[in-house]
Amino acid sequence: MLSQPPIWLILVAFVCALGPLVFIHEFGHYLVARWFGVGAETFSIGFGREITGWTDKRGTRWKVGWLPLGGYVKFVGDEHEASAPGDLNKLTPEERERSFHFKPIWQRFLIVLAGPMSNFILAILIFAIFFAAFGAPRTPPVVNEIEPGSPAATAQIQQGDRILSIGGRDTPTFEELRNYIVIRPGENVTVRLEREQEIKEIQVTLGTDIEKDRFGQSYKRGLLGVSPVDAVYEPVPAIQLIPTATAYVVKLTRTMLVALWQIITGRRSVKELGGPLKIAQIAGQQATLGLIQFVSLVALLSINLGFINLLPVPVLDGGHLLFYGIEAVRRKPVSPEAQDWAFRGGLAFILALLIFTTVNDLGSFGLWERLGRLIG
Repeated sequence: MLSQPPIWLILVAFVCALGPLVFIHEFGHYLVARWFGVGAETFSIGFGREITGWTDKRGTRWKVGWLPLGGYVKFVGDEHEASAPGDLNKLTPEERERSFHFKPIWQRFLIVLAGPMSNFILAILIFAIFFAAFGAPRTPPVVNEIEPGSPAATAQIQQGDRILSIGGRDTPTFEELRNYIVIRPGENVTVRLEREQEIKEIQVTLGTDIEKDRFGQSYKRGLLGVSPVDAVYEPVPAIQLIPTATAYVVKLTRTMLVALWQIITGRRSVKELGGPLKIAQIAGQQATLGLIQFVSLVALLSINLGFINLLPVPVLDGGHLLFYGIEAVRRKPVSPEAQDWAFRGGLAFILALLIFTTVNDLGSFGLWERLGRLIG
């Protein structure tokens, strides 16, 4: 088992992982806004008091805040960092021309959407580079070994069986089979397989396995109990790199959506939600394993950042997109009062979630258990 990385490395890795992702997210907003002629007053990485910054010739203040948990672009006409409209009547005709809130709804929609999409594009590019260098994981879904006493053994799955689908989802590779299983511990699924040119369907209740990583951290995962011969990485033609990487990112995003729904419906513990402290710890751990592992984590975090920002929560990009959808249907914007209350509620939700995940993180570090022993 590997030792935990030092605090300084955790902090450096956290900043090196999250900082570029936040910049790319906000730069996506900024670029599309400039394309549509929207002026930006502030481009900030981090919140709170400014550490350093400069003002460009267009009047945009580029700065770094002391709290590195996000960022924002404040456009002309915005009241605050969440892009809620200020008193638009006070704007001059020139400012109205450059104001985000006087642009057509489709332009505002694309400006807001550009942030999350930039994160997805970054992840696609990273995986495309990996596939160009190492090939894409395409291990055939053929059973080589069966773990004794496992759900596969109980269901009489045999060596040489080719698993065609599980739970109604096709499994053209062993990697897709594994990705389906690991987030569904204890579920009853239908396994469709081919055995000696005959198609069979078998009902299997997936097991639950507690896996420990190289740093001693435990994770609950689903278990079927089968393994392939060897992992296969196939070369990807240059013209197929982006489509292949895009499909891979879509599958990862779908997995995140399933895991989130499991938490919402109570099939997964809310204790599995991690916050900034957990992200920092994992970033430090991956940094000790090498550049490839660290960049892989950056790609996964980029998908997470894009996905989370698309959730329909006021303050997040998805909340703004929801308002624009309502505006498109009603043919008039949501009232400033309703938006203000929605933003307040969204901010309260985000802060509560931040506090909750921080408590979870501290618990995963064993803090509460050690305090309990001291008190006891």
